[in-house]
Parts: sequence; structure tokens; C-alpha cells
Amino acid sequence: MSVSQATDFSMDPNSKIYLAGHTGLVGSAIYRRLLQAGCSNIITRTHHELDLMRQSNVERFFVEEKPEYVILAAAKVGGIYANSTYPAQFLFENLSIQNNVIHTSWLSGVKKLVFLGSACSYPRECQQPIKEEYLLTGALEPTNEPYAVAKIAGLKLCRAYNRQYGTRFICAVPTNAYGPNDNFDPEDSHVIPALLQKFHNARMTDSSEVTLWGSGEPLREFIFADDLADAVLFLLQHYEGLDVVNVGTEEEISMADLAFLIQGITGFKGNIRFDRSKPDGMPRKILDKTRLLGLGWRPRVSLREGLERTYQWFQKSQDVRGHHPHRRED
Repeated sequence: MSVSQATDFSMDPNSKIYLAGHTGLVGSAIYRRLLQAGCSNIITRTHHELDLMRQSNVERFFVEEKPEYVILAAAKVGGIYANSTYPAQFLFENLSIQNNVIHTSWLSGVKKLVFLGSACSYPRECQQPIKEEYLLTGALEPTNEPYAVAKIAGLKLCRAYNRQYGTRFICAVPTNAYGPNDNFDPEDSHVIPALLQKFHNARMTDSSEVTLWGSGEPLREFIFADDLADAVLFLLQHYEGLDVVNVGTEEEISMADLAFLIQGITGFKGNIRFDRSKPDGMPRKILDKTRLLGLGWRPRVSLREGLERTYQWFQKSQDVRGHHPHRRED
């Protein structure tokens, strides 16, 4: 299998594309995909160069750079611990980033914008697989509610601008992404990097057992970041409409089976214990991809292959990466 799908790039490769969030997991994959597509005019800024929470700075940047297309992948991200510990920051900062970039894209006459939502925006107790129209039909998962509320606001803001101003702001809602350049902080990482690091450390220290949160029973779906990046570019070129579009794979796995798979990839030989006193999160979360698959896009990287590539990257980079308790993907 190839790392990324060979989607034809029909846009002018010289178009000015502003990629917000190019240092993060998904943003860096999108950046690689744009380069692969021959795009020669990609605009990026780190948080230190451009504070997306300040409207005046964002407006000045758009006036100076005049981007034609915008991909909004910038966000404050984190797992259950970070969302529970910093709820105000997760809500305020993500709302600010989204509002400023989306509003200024309209003011600047951007041709098209892609906003990256999140599958955690769907209700906790949701009919499966989750269709796009299930948004706001039930209560959210409490462990990531601040982040989810902000993402829902972003989805609705894009739709409102499209309806009122005739903009072309489209929204992609990906399932759980993972891959190179993920956050491997032990207190704040999402499930796949957390498991890779935990099993890796256990192997390196000759531990006899690894303890994992929850029962191992919840079912999840994961997408390799390079596949997600390819889907984003595909939608940028081929999708028009008010409705959000789910992005995912056709693989579903329990947390226990995922742990056993990662155990094998990392080479850990000890036992796995599931701590049922810890929260599981949503019992099942798999997205309905009918809309995206109907447009002709397909994922290319299997879960096993993606995990192997991610672990290889982790082993090569762990000595030079810092830890970020709750980070911005700029």
C-alpha cells in the first residue's frame, strides 16, 4: 500500500494556500501532501509568528499574504486529562482561532476554505455508524465536551457564512487520526501514541505488566494522518455543499484488540491489565462515510501498516521531542 493516495490535483498548483496548523499531526501531513501535489505557494506561520487568537493580527496577515485557499487545521488539542484540566482554555482558544480565521477568510474573499472538525462533536450515545445529520441530536461525551463544543461552533459558523454570504467553506469531520508527528506526551496524548509509548517503555524497562485505562471494550475507528490529508485535498477540489463530510476508514477495532496489536508491534512480552475503574469514553464511535466514499475517495493505509510506520517514526524521533501538557497545533 502507498502512504498517500494519488489524488489528481486539479487546482492551479501556483495558487496561494494558507495552511493553518502546519506543525501539528494533521497539518504536517497536509503540508506533505500539498508538496507531493506540486503546490509551490504554501503559506504557513507558527504560533510565535502569528497569534490566531488576535483578530487584528489575523486580518493584517490576510491583507499582506492574500491567500486564495485556506485549510484550517490549527487548534488546541489534547486527551481526556487536558480537556478535564483546562476546559476554559480549550473552549476559548479554539473558538477564537476558528472565529478569526473563518471571519477573515470571508472578509478577504478567500475562494474556498476547509475546516477540520472532530468526531467527538457527535453525541455520546449515538446511533452507529454515525451519520453527519446526527450532529446535535444528543448529549456530548463529558470528557471532551469543551473541545467538542468549539468544533461544533466552527462547523455551524462555516454553514452560516455559506448561507448568508455565499462563501465556499466546507467542513470535514475526521475520525481519530494518528501518525508521524503525533503528540506522545504521557499525560496528554491520544490513545494510539499513548499506547505506543507505554508499550515501548515497558519493553525497554523489562516490565512484566502494562495497565491500561478502561475495560478495553469500546470500539473505535482510526485514520492514518496521510490518508486524512489526502481526503482533505480531495474535498478541497471535489466537494461543494453546506453539509459536513465524515472522513474515516472501514476498519473498526476494540481497545483491547488495539492494545494487543500494538503490543505485538512494539515487541512487549508482558501482560496487559485493564483498569475498569477508569473511564472508557464513548462505548462505540464509527463514522458513516457514505457521503465521502460516494464522491470516489478511498483510504489506502491499513491500521497495522499505519501503526508500524508511526512506531518507526517514534523510535527515530523520541530523543529530540519535547513534552507538551496541552499544545497548540500551529
